[in-house]
Amino acid sequence: MNRLYTKGSVKEATSKRMVSLCFASSNTRVEDQSVGSRNMTHWFPMRITYHREMRIKALLDDMGVESFLPMHWEMVETKNGGKKRSLQPAIHNLIFVKSTQEFLTELKMTRTEFAPMRYIMKRSLSKNDKNEIMHVPDQQMENFMRVASVQDDRVMFLDSNDFINRIGQRVKVIEGYFSGVEGVIKRINKNKRIVVQLEGVAAVAIAFVPASYVRQIVD
Repeated sequence: MNRLYTKGSVKEATSKRMVSLCFASSNTRVEDQSVGSRNMTHWFPMRITYHREMRIKALLDDMGVESFLPMHWEMVETKNGGKKRSLQPAIHNLIFVKSTQEFLTELKMTRTEFAPMRYIMKRSLSKNDKNEIMHVPDQQMENFMRVASVQDDRVMFLDSNDFINRIGQRVKVIEGYFSGVEGVIKRINKNKRIVVQLEGVAAVAIAFVPASYVRQIVD
């Protein structure tokens, strides 16, 4: 499928070269932060300070590091006081980067332009356990990107308060543009929507899917 966002492919040679220069998603999940885990490639959701996510995206693209920045069209003010339609980040201060924890940590430490990137932490339920860096499994990330890469009014990005504590039926779209997407039916603004959520990170809803295109998922 030809997605509407741009993303570079991970270049192994680039990653190895960068590491040698160093000083020494539907629920998200985390793994034990062992040495082996730090060397594994994952999708990392990362907070970006001061709305610099587009700049970080461009830098990662130049390096050949795969990333995803959800975008949508919106009206913005121009310098002369008018308005124009512009492609803008759909979720401010957030980007998804596919790499290893080791590479990203060293990148943040050795390149000042990447200092605005912050890991999102998974809070431990036990006081004795440390908080862990969150990552999104590949399958859940692909499912999320199938919807979040659409830049028109077929999708809507949500705040968690829009559906918090609302239990819904898990479903799979079996026909149409979103065929293969899995999500949960939730009531948003009095209307039922299929929501694809990366818990604690982001959520996007499909504005409309015919009932005949949807099949319930039985656990």
